[in-house]
Amino acid sequence: MKALNSYIRRARKKEGLTQEELAAKAGVGLSFVREIESGKAMGQLDRLNAILAMFNKQLDICDKENE
Repeated sequence: MKALNSYIRRARKKEGLTQEELAAKAGVGLSFVREIESGKAMGQLDRLNAILAMFNKQLDICDKENE
């Protein structure tokens, strides 16, 4: 999860977005963005994907058997 937290923070800063702007554009709460970036929350996949969609990325769940 640490890599994801770091990725979101770096991508947000690269785009010149504040945490508040990212939350508003992704349609999630500011506290959720703060928790994700600080590593305090794993979050729900749909909410994480809403943030990642801002950077043209997506998380998926797949069966380990299919790897």
